[in-house]
Amino acid sequence: MSVGRICTREVDLAHVDESVWQAAERMHQRAVGTLVVIDDDKKPIGIVTDRDLVERVLAQALDATATSVGEVMTRPTETVSEQDAIEHAITVMRRERCRRLPVVDDSGQLVGLLSLDDVLQLLAEELTNVGQLLERQTPQAAAQD
Repeated sequence: MSVGRICTREVDLAHVDESVWQAAERMHQRAVGTLVVIDDDKKPIGIVTDRDLVERVLAQALDATATSVGEVMTRPTETVSEQDAIEHAITVMRRERCRRLPVVDDSGQLVGLLSLDDVLQLLAEELTNVGQLLERQTPQAAAQD
């Protein structure tokens, strides 16, 4: 299955020049913990998370209104294509030690965000389906048919 089939298509964004206070306010209003930072060509250049804000702003006693997103964002070394297999995305997440990956189209523009939670939800659904199939094939179920 491809990444594009399970990724979240509605991605909350941030701009590299905006203040981390503005980014935090957007996270609060949208009830999200991650914003993808894109350039003018809509290509992902970083990610800012609630953890980034805590560790790189609050814990460092920086001024949230004077500190830009660009100063504290995590720059993704990797993105995944919407056509990539989920197994490839998991390999990238493991290698990069991250829980979220920007998903891009053929031109490198942001089209979604894949989270480890998306992958785990898919696996849970698949395991449920396998369990139901096995249950129907037990001798007791066969006798009831």
